[in-house]
Amino acid sequence: DHHVNYGSGSGLQNRVAFVQNDPSQYDASIRLADLQVSDTGTYQCRVKKNTVAVHEVIVTVQEKPAAPQCWTEGEQAEGSSILLRCYSR
Repeated sequence: DHHVNYGSGSGLQNRVAFVQNDPSQYDASIRLADLQVSDTGTYQCRVKKNTVAVHEVIVTVQEKPAAPQCWTEGEQAEGSSILLRCYSR
């Protein structure tokens, strides 16, 4: 039907568009801009001519981890033991 159904409260209205100006020319691909973790979900392509064909794609957006904080504990001398610590949110 040449339109994108964004779902309720999804926040996708200004970030989703067809790749081609006219999806009736056999390419109904969409582009999702500025991906966010909240965009994770099931997306559906529904093509309707004489019949309806539906395909679903599950998209999982992963968040890039923060830079780790690393430090050592213990005496840094030959023959000693130290503990190497690393933490990331």
